[in-house]
Amino acid sequence: MREARIDRKTLETEISLRLGLEGDSKIVLNTGIGFLDHMLKAMAFYAGFDLELSCIGDLEVDNHHSVEDIGLSLGAALKEALGDKRGIGRFSSTITPMDEALAMVALDISSRPYLVENLNFSRERLGAMETQDFKEFFRAFAFSAGITLHINLMAGENDHHKIEAVFKGLGRALKEAVALGDRGVVSTKGVL
Repeated sequence: MREARIDRKTLETEISLRLGLEGDSKIVLNTGIGFLDHMLKAMAFYAGFDLELSCIGDLEVDNHHSVEDIGLSLGAALKEALGDKRGIGRFSSTITPMDEALAMVALDISSRPYLVENLNFSRERLGAMETQDFKEFFRAFAFSAGITLHINLMAGENDHHKIEAVFKGLGRALKEAVALGDRGVVSTKGVL
């Protein structure tokens, strides 16, 4: 089983996370941010991951520290669970609709972290989550995991639908990219 456990404690957050790549979508989340739990559940479900995550953060300040540290922890867990990356598909791209919204997510598990996104929202918040923090989550996740991540919102009016299409698309892309095949290391360099 490819899995990882991350325990991260700072002056701003205390996170406990377990990630299993070959799971049956056993998902238990308690970040203190209901909308983020909703999005992470969608991502883990469509990735086919087991994800247990709890975060005690300084939400009395705002959501930023928790969101960023959850992204860092989830990325670190993915990187650890993948080990030497031997046999993974590596690349993936998805186009995912959610009603009127349409999101393209493409990624490369390359050890070359990068984020390109066009996340624009009309609302400042979705539930208790500030929409500007989605960028911080994806940046922290991509850099901590060592992946190149492109997110392109191609259409959409409803902010909930737009970001849900992104998280579902990310889950679908991760499922394909981490899937094991028989090719060894998928790189012309011989290493990832």
